[in-house]
Amino acid sequence: MKKLFDDFDPISSKQWKQRIQFELDGADYNDTLIWNSPEDIQVKPFYHRDEFKGSFSSNTKATAFKICQNIFVHDLTKSNLRALDSIARGAESLRFTIINEQTDVEKLLENLPLEKLTIYFNLGFLSIDFIKKIEAIAQHKNANLFCNLDPIGHLAKEGNWFVTNEKNNFETLELLSKSTKTISIISIDSGLYQNAGATMVQQIAYSLAHANEYFNRISKIDKPIVFQVSVGTNYFFEIAKLRALRLLFNLIAKEYNHNVDCHILVSPTKRNKTLYDYNVNILRTTTECMSSILGGADAIANLPYDAIYHKDNEFGDRIARNQLLILKHESYFDKVNNPADGSYYIESLTQQLAEKALALFHDIEAQGGFLKQLNVGIIQRKIQESANKEQELFDAGKEILLGTNKHLNTNERMKDNLELFPFVKIKPRKTLITPLIERRLAEKIEQERLKAENN
Repeated sequence: MKKLFDDFDPISSKQWKQRIQFELDGADYNDTLIWNSPEDIQVKPFYHRDEFKGSFSSNTKATAFKICQNIFVHDLTKSNLRALDSIARGAESLRFTIINEQTDVEKLLENLPLEKLTIYFNLGFLSIDFIKKIEAIAQHKNANLFCNLDPIGHLAKEGNWFVTNEKNNFETLELLSKSTKTISIISIDSGLYQNAGATMVQQIAYSLAHANEYFNRISKIDKPIVFQVSVGTNYFFEIAKLRALRLLFNLIAKEYNHNVDCHILVSPTKRNKTLYDYNVNILRTTTECMSSILGGADAIANLPYDAIYHKDNEFGDRIARNQLLILKHESYFDKVNNPADGSYYIESLTQQLAEKALALFHDIEAQGGFLKQLNVGIIQRKIQESANKEQELFDAGKEILLGTNKHLNTNERMKDNLELFPFVKIKPRKTLITPLIERRLAEKIEQERLKAENN
C-alpha cells in the first residue's frame, strides 16, 4: 500500500536553512533569526528531525490535572462554605493556607467529599500534633491529603526557621516521617525562586538542590514530594521547565531509592501581573495555565486577575476557576497524555534546560549544598542578579507588559480600588539570613503612576 508522503522527497535541515538564507536577501541568518534566552539557550527559527538527538518520556499526564482552589483560612465557617461552593462550581482540589495552630481542622473539612478530593495544607507553623490530626482524618476518611511542610522554603522566604518544640526543624520532619503512614509531608516552594526573579535554570536547579537537602536529612521519604511551582508567560519554555523538573527529580530521587514520582502543583507567577490594565492579567494567566497543563502539572491553582490589589472575592475566584474549566472541558486539554512529545522545539528546550540545571545542581552540591549557599547569601545574590537583568529589560521597554509599559491608558485611575497594598512590604525583624524578596516587574512604574494620580 502506497504511503501518503511517498511522492514527496524528504528535505534536510541544511536545505531548509539554505532556503531561509536566500529569502533573507543578504541579512545574516544568525543575527536575524536566532535569539538568546536569559537561560543562555539559543532559540532557532526551526527544528528538524535530522538535528535532534533523540526523544525521552517525561510522563506528563495532561488528562489527570486537577483544578485547585486556594482558600486562606481565617473564619472556619466561611472557609468551609467557600470550599463547598468552589467544589460545586468545578474545583477538584483545595489548597488551604492556615496560619493559626489552634484551627479546628475537622470543622474546616466538615461535609466535604474528601474521598473525591485532593487537599493541600500550607501551614504557617510546624506542629507534630496538628499534623497528626490531619493524618487521623486521612486514615478515617480515606482522603488524599498533602501537608506542604517546607522549613527550608520558610527560611528562604522569612529569614528564620519555624519555632518548634523539637531540637530543630529537621528533627520535627524526621519524627513526622516515621509516624505518618498516609499523608505526604514534604514540599518544595519553587515558586519563591520564580517570583524573586530567578531564571528557569536557577528555578529548576535550586528546587532540586532544595529537595536534596531533605533527602540527605530525613531517613524515610516514601510519599510524593510536592513541588509548588510558579510559571510565567514564556509559553514553550515553561512547558519545558516543568518537564525538565520532573525528569531531573526522578533522576536524583533514584539515588536515594525514592521511586515515587514528584507531585507538581502550579500557580501563575505574580512577577508579571499588573495593577493597571488589570484585565490583561486574565490573558497572562490563561497562557500560563495552558503551559502548566502541557508541561504535566498534577494540579493547577489559578491566580485571580485582581489578586494583587483586591481581597479574596467571589467574582475573581469564579473567573480564575472558569479559565481552567474552559481549558479542561471545552478546549479538550484533558484528552491527551504527553501532548508535547514529538515537538522537536519543546524536546530541545527540555533537554537544554535539564542539562544546564543539572550542571548548576552539581556545582551547588560541590560547593557544600543548597543550605550552605543560602546561609552565606550566594543563592540570594545569584537570584538578585538575574532579577536585576530582567528589571533592566523591562525598564528599557525590551520586556513588555501590555497596558503598563506599552499601550498604556494614561487616563486609568487605580488609587481608589486598592484593598491590598500591591508592593513589596518592608517588615523589620531580626533574621538568621537575608530572605528572598518576591517583587513584581511593574512595581516602580505603578508607584509613579499612583503618585501622579494624587497631583
